[in-house]
Amino acid sequence: MISTRASFDFLALPGRGNSGPDHWMPHWCRVFPNSSRVLQAEWDRPEPGDWIARVDAAVAAAPRRVVLLAHSLSVAAAVKWAAAASQPNRAKVAAAFLVAPTDVEDPDPAFDLVRPFAPMPLAPLPFPALVVATRNDPRVGFERAQAFASAWGAELADAGDLGHMGNEARLELWPDGLLLLGRLLARAGL
Repeated sequence: MISTRASFDFLALPGRGNSGPDHWMPHWCRVFPNSSRVLQAEWDRPEPGDWIARVDAAVAAAPRRVVLLAHSLSVAAAVKWAAAASQPNRAKVAAAFLVAPTDVEDPDPAFDLVRPFAPMPLAPLPFPALVVATRNDPRVGFERAQAFASAWGAELADAGDLGHMGNEARLELWPDGLLLLGRLLARAGL
């Protein structure tokens, strides 16, 4: 069971286009009073510098340690942030829950809007992390998600055939995701 009286805060980082009402992220933000959502100025034509700066500002402003909840393109933003952030800000992150990382290096023209986030950093993260990937995500192959998790020193969870786990999946509260999050929090000692 995940406590709502925890000694940390969740920072929700939605992917490109933001998260609609059927997406798991807004449901979790309603359930966890210790959560806040990092908003971007431009959801549809993302600029890496802006997205990373907003993650940095949110971590810096957090009064307690944080657990990052990132989906899709925000996984790239979170990992790029971790590679460049100051040590005091990196130390404020207790763990990262990284769902459906978009492969920003995919050469397919469908990825042109997210390619400015390339290259994807492939160094170990300085905090515990869990990558949740599916077998049929159109934005990242499972083997590529495995490679990301391995490079980041993260655990990998196979979520089966849930696609990109975004708005179209209609996961809402996503109980299986909550169990995975609980596993990450336990691993991080939270």
